[in-house]
Amino acid sequence: MARKRILLVDDDQAVLVYLGAKLARHYDIVSTLDPYQAITLARSDRPDLILCDLDMPGMSGGDVASALHADPDTARIPLMYLTSLVSPDGVRDLQGQVRGRPGASKRAPLSELVARIEELTGDRAS
Repeated sequence: MARKRILLVDDDQAVLVYLGAKLARHYDIVSTLDPYQAITLARSDRPDLILCDLDMPGMSGGDVASALHADPDTARIPLMYLTSLVSPDGVRDLQGQVRGRPGASKRAPLSELVARIEELTGDRAS
């Protein structure tokens, strides 16, 4: 079975390097610091899931989600917000939702993040 592809979008280089390295044990990772480039990468790379920082300058995670949802080529790609604004317990208290979408704290244990990714991607083929 092919490895799932994850598009990681965050304006913080340290987050991209850290999460990219951790998640690369389980998935093929494509990443960008530029939320505008996320739209292009989603079209070209067809990820199984997009992990997108919520709080970014210029184009927020909500703006990225709206742009992807409005495009028929990317509308069906699951998107999960990443945020440092909510603790792992806070996300659990919100039943895994952040601003109406699936979400995870950047401080969540890797096993919890992988479980959420698997839950959202299900049996999707790459």
